[in-house]
Amino acid sequence: MGRQQRPIVIAAVSAVIAIAIGIVISYAIHWFPAQASTQAKESDTLYHVLVIASIPIFVIVVSVILYSVWQFHMKPGEELKDGPPIHGNTRLEVFWTAIPTVLLLGLVGYSFVVLRNNEKKPAHEIQIGVTGQQFAWSYQYPPSVTGGAAVNSNQLYVPKGTSVDFAMRSNDVIHAFWIPAFRLQEDVVPGITTHWRTTPTLTGDYPVVCNLLCGLGHSLMRSTVHVVPEAQFKAWIASQLSASSGGSTSGGASG
Repeated sequence: MGRQQRPIVIAAVSAVIAIAIGIVISYAIHWFPAQASTQAKESDTLYHVLVIASIPIFVIVVSVILYSVWQFHMKPGEELKDGPPIHGNTRLEVFWTAIPTVLLLGLVGYSFVVLRNNEKKPAHEIQIGVTGQQFAWSYQYPPSVTGGAAVNSNQLYVPKGTSVDFAMRSNDVIHAFWIPAFRLQEDVVPGITTHWRTTPTLTGDYPVVCNLLCGLGHSLMRSTVHVVPEAQFKAWIASQLSASSGGSTSGGASG
């Protein structure tokens, strides 16, 4: 191996090792909470694909910069010396334009597929209303869900395995309805109704967060989504209907 080739080989080997270490670390770190919806799984896979694509690009760019600093830095006495004249390499320019273009289009296409799958409406779906206001969430269960009168509640219950379309409204300012375990978020905007859908897959209690600064009480604007089996969901709805017909405050039952 020639003396001139040795620095290039060292830089290339170091870059390959750094890429491998970066990818391993990206999988070793648990970035997200539990996957509690079908959308969460696809979103997490998309994230890892983007990370795997980004790490080599980052390492290659940094490696070229460090190699250039190492091999072509200015030496003492060369402060006023111009570098040698060079001419552009057309093949290289085509290469470093075409490769990023193909990579970017591929990632955009895959992201579109994931978004389309996440938003696809299934054959069976229920709709639950979400109302944001400073500084609380409330939820509306229409007759199509309750089988009787509409139910207004400060509790969010959803059945496991059933697609839920959240119809979201705001009474005052812009909020953001975010359930980290579902990996989905949507702005809640005054004057319009926004939507997102999810299919819960894991029973449990998960935080609901407002993810936009909406005022002094923003940090307190939190709630909980209870993912329960279908039978338990129906029992909870029945208890809310019973409480409403009995003159109790809707949403008081905790399930």
